[in-house]
Amino acid sequence: MTENALARMDSGEANRRILSKEEYRADFRRVEAASLKRDTHLESADGKRLFARCFYSFQASMYFISKMGRTKLALEVIETIELAVRTKLDEATAEMNAAIDGAELLMKNHSIETLATYDTVPLEVAIGVTSALGRKYFELIHKLDQLMPMLETLEIEEVINERQVELQRSRVKRIVLAMSSTARNFMMGVRRRMNEADAKARAAEEKKAKPADATAVRAGSDEEAKGGPAAAVAEPAAAVQPEPVAAEPRRSKSTESDGPDEPKSADSHAPSEEPAGATT
Repeated sequence: MTENALARMDSGEANRRILSKEEYRADFRRVEAASLKRDTHLESADGKRLFARCFYSFQASMYFISKMGRTKLALEVIETIELAVRTKLDEATAEMNAAIDGAELLMKNHSIETLATYDTVPLEVAIGVTSALGRKYFELIHKLDQLMPMLETLEIEEVINERQVELQRSRVKRIVLAMSSTARNFMMGVRRRMNEADAKARAAEEKKAKPADATAVRAGSDEEAKGGPAAAVAEPAAAVQPEPVAAEPRRSKSTESDGPDEPKSADSHAPSEEPAGATT
């Protein structure tokens, strides 16, 4: 960037404003994958903002699909989603390459050899690429950044007008944004299916536990009907009865004395016999 005494030039404030926006910050705390380190070099305002807004969000969504989704969903489901994302990325890359080739052709046909440059500081940060799809998306964003100064050069040289530039800019930005939205929608679908799988597993466990409880109840009823242990538990009073205590014989007043009772002789208990010839 060339210093100009007639104007105050950017010294990195634009990049700091972009990177400080909280809404651009993706939740990357659950991503435990290894990553290949790459250095960004983005010069256009559109490239910088799309990178800050979409790149880490895209990678977090794809990590959830590829790693977390495989733990609970069928492998075929995850592979189908990955194939769909890869196909859309390839289509987006082909469309972006076609836009770049068209801009280069216009510049060549009009003998334009010098590209417009930006006076702001390029966004150069070290980032981690966690998957092949993340690498493709990284390259897609840099292709958009490559196209932007070409369009502005063609506008400055009056090869195309402002309306055409705006239409082209909006189209390629939608391509990049659509990839991030697609990954997020797929991630939400995978999360919903994982929740449904958990709910089905819990319902199956509860259904399996209920017949066991019903069997135990029926077994208890059968034992009670047969007079088994269940009947003994149901009627504890009938099973355990206290033995009656024998009442102590009550003494008559005539037999009570101050001292101990004297043992009586055998004669005292024998009935008296009167002589045969006795008369009254």
